[in-house]
Amino acid sequence: MSWKVIITAHAPSVEAVGGEALRRLQEEGCQVIHPPKYGPLTEAELLPQLIGIDAVIAGMDPFNATVLASKEAATLKIISRWGVGIDAVDLAAAAERGIVVANTPGLLNGAVADYAMALLLAIARQIPEGSVSLREKRWDAAWGPDMLGKTLGLVGCGGIGQAVAKRARGFEMRLLGSDPAPSEEAVQLGIEFVPLEQLLAESDFVSLHSALTPETRGLIGEPELRAMKPGAYLINTARGGVIDEEALAKALREQWIAGAALDVFAVEPLPTDHPFHEVPNLLLTPHLASLGYDSGARVSNAATDAILDVRAGRRPRWVVNPDVFQSPNLRMPS
Repeated sequence: MSWKVIITAHAPSVEAVGGEALRRLQEEGCQVIHPPKYGPLTEAELLPQLIGIDAVIAGMDPFNATVLASKEAATLKIISRWGVGIDAVDLAAAAERGIVVANTPGLLNGAVADYAMALLLAIARQIPEGSVSLREKRWDAAWGPDMLGKTLGLVGCGGIGQAVAKRARGFEMRLLGSDPAPSEEAVQLGIEFVPLEQLLAESDFVSLHSALTPETRGLIGEPELRAMKPGAYLINTARGGVIDEEALAKALREQWIAGAALDVFAVEPLPTDHPFHEVPNLLLTPHLASLGYDSGARVSNAATDAILDVRAGRRPRWVVNPDVFQSPNLRMPS
């Protein structure tokens, strides 16, 4: 039986990242469909693309209750997330409709950790400013803090936070951690778990690695930013919603902290009229942290594995709504 598989995530369209995975789908008899544009799609853009679709390799498209209950999604059997974040998918609604939701945890940890450290170094040592200076035919000095022996606060100490800690150890940094469920693995890496307030007050650099949940939305707001050192830097490669963006813009304009580097935003793509475009001491990149060729290929293949498993009536390795298998509406072939 031929399945129609739509690719809304942009990454698999890159040959070095998704070529092998998409060929595997075609070799198994699946029809691979590329939409007119890649996501994240809006709800209005997503719905017509789902007509007759069996599976999707999804980015951060809004698979909310309305979309999942729509007539357009009536044949959808699996949402296979390219990546780990599932905050754009209504898991309960998917389970109720019998739609399996899978993701690819852990496979991007190294790529995101590399990027977090790159942002940290770039904002602290003013690397973008140095490049602009030369491109504009100037030779400007740009001073910044050393890394050696400084304190790095990790807000969220799961797989990515721990990968950042491993890299920071090369700079002999003191590691502070804040996490609702501290792990022994993190402690073994030298992370000292402290209350968030202490972490913010003592860290020279604060790197965010929390999942976006109702509890973490707006976690870093005005009180937290005022608690940071005036010479401290904030790095976010987690989710934009973890930061109160209005408060951060104010903090940078009024120099409560030295600077920030952000790869993620509450609304993506970042609106052209967003105040961040005019804020000083702020490094912005368009959600690039996960875009490493090798790790991206592993994620593409894992997302494909999940689809082929469901098509064959098998339970995928990483299911994030396991109660779907008890649903009387389960759409997975038996």
